[in-house]
Amino acid sequence: MSGRGPYGPVAVTCAAIMVVLGLLVSGEGPSVPDEVAVHWVERTFGPDAALLRLLVLPTEAYVLIPVAVLAAVLCLIGRRRLEAALTIVGPLIAILANTWVLKPLFGRWKYAYLAYPSGHTVALVAVLTVLVLLARPGVATAVISTVGAVVLCGVTIGMLGLGYHYLTDVVGGALFAVATVCATWVLLSWAARRRAPVPSDG
Repeated sequence: MSGRGPYGPVAVTCAAIMVVLGLLVSGEGPSVPDEVAVHWVERTFGPDAALLRLLVLPTEAYVLIPVAVLAAVLCLIGRRRLEAALTIVGPLIAILANTWVLKPLFGRWKYAYLAYPSGHTVALVAVLTVLVLLARPGVATAVISTVGAVVLCGVTIGMLGLGYHYLTDVVGGALFAVATVCATWVLLSWAARRRAPVPSDG
C-alpha cells in the first residue's frame, strides 16, 4: 500500500461533501430524507429494540478496539510499521476531531446531544476504512468492502430505529471517517518518505 494514488483526492472529496451536507443540516431537525428513512425503518422493523441494539453492536468500543489492536499487531508482525500506525492513529484522529471540532461546529441537536456527524458511524467506518486499505487488492479488498457495507447498513437501521441519529448524521460520519483515514495515510506516507535516507552518489 502506497501513500500515492487516489487517497488524497478521495479524502478531499469526502470532506467537501461532508461539510456541504453539514451546512445544509446545521441547527436543523430532520430533513425530508431523514423522515422518509425513519418511517421506512419503523414500518419494516417495528419496535424490536433487542434487534435494533444488536444491529448497532459493531459500533461499540469493546468491539472496535480489539479489531483495531489485532490489525495493528498483525501489521507489526509483518514488519509493516507504517500500516500499524495508521490502524491506531487514523481512527483516533477521526473520533477526537469529530467529538471536539465537528459536532460543536455544526451544532445539530437531536434531543439533548449533538448529532452531526454520527460518532458511532465515524468510529465504525474509520476502522473499516483502515481494514480496506490494509487488505491486499483483489478478493480480500472486495470481501472486506462488501461485509463492511452490509454492517454499516445494519448499523444505520439500528441507529435510526433507536432514535440515536438521523440518516444524514450517518452519511456525514461515514464521509468524515473515510476522509480522515485517507488523509492520515497520505500524511504518514509523506512523513516516512521525508525521513528515508537519501541514496549516496558516491
